Amino acid sequence: MRDTRESRLLLVLLVAIAFALITVDIRSGDQSPLDSARRGAATVFGPVQDGVAGAVDPVGNAVSAVRDSGKRHDRVSALERENAELKQKLGSDDRNRARARELDKLLKTAASGQYGVKGAQVISIGAAQGFSWTITIDAGSRDGIKKDMTVLNGDGLVGRITTVGPGTSTVLLATDPDFTVGTRLEKSSELGFANGRGDNWLTVQLLNAKAKVKKGDRMVTFGSSNDRPFVPGVPVGEVMQVTPFDGDLTRTVRVKPYAGFSKLDIVGVVVQGPRKDPRDTVLPDPPKKKPTPTVTVTVTPGAEDEDGEPPADDGSENAGPGPDDGQGD
Repeated sequence: MRDTRESRLLLVLLVAIAFALITVDIRSGDQSPLDSARRGAATVFGPVQDGVAGAVDPVGNAVSAVRDSGKRHDRVSALERENAELKQKLGSDDRNRARARELDKLLKTAASGQYGVKGAQVISIGAAQGFSWTITIDAGSRDGIKKDMTVLNGDGLVGRITTVGPGTSTVLLATDPDFTVGTRLEKSSELGFANGRGDNWLTVQLLNAKAKVKKGDRMVTFGSSNDRPFVPGVPVGEVMQVTPFDGDLTRTVRVKPYAGFSKLDIVGVVVQGPRKDPRDTVLPDPPKKKPTPTVTVTVTPGAEDEDGEPPADDGSENAGPGPDDGQGD
């Protein structure tokens, strides 16, 4: 519509009418003549408003969900990190407790044999040294370690030092085929030489071919001159198999070492030998024998005959007449 004088007058008139209606509606309150028209408009436009609100609300909820999902993701990530840290801490605590137990056993063994030891940790297995059975420990010349020192742990003999660096050393394990150590049997004091086999067993040749030895006998190191490379009294292992005497000058036995070479962690290098030979005192106490079970027979009251003796058990519930029952043929 063009902006003419008539159109301006019409606009002013409509505005005046609108103000008049608003004034009448406010002054009339609940009795407003416009109330019926308002209800009619609500009836017509209400469903349209609900439809628009229904269409808009899911979009708003989705936006809120996306916004909240970021917060939930951050929370889940934080919980996952806390869980991983807790697992790592628990694993570390378990490992520390295991090492503490190994160190405690090592110190008890050293105290029993009066050995002065330097504790060390196994840091690698000796692939770098060829096919020999060796380990590398984190102690060297700076720690007072020298070549041909005895290495043990809380269970028994581990090996001897072969190479020494400033901060590390190489240990030849007792299971290496080139390893040899003098041994002495518990109680009988029979001497021999233990040799590695390249597995988890030792072969011991006893100098006395007629030595009395049996499965379960235990042995310790005999010791070397000036305690190098071996100090005396270190537990070596337990006899598991004895070869029959066949007239040879020596007798061979198969020995299971006390040390577990597949799980070495904390070891001790003997930097000072004992004042005197500890003999068999470093060996662990032998396991106690299980008591022999006893059987007690209890007579049921009322099951005795007239003479006070229990009835004889003939092995059947309904025994027939015997040959001396007084009956004829």
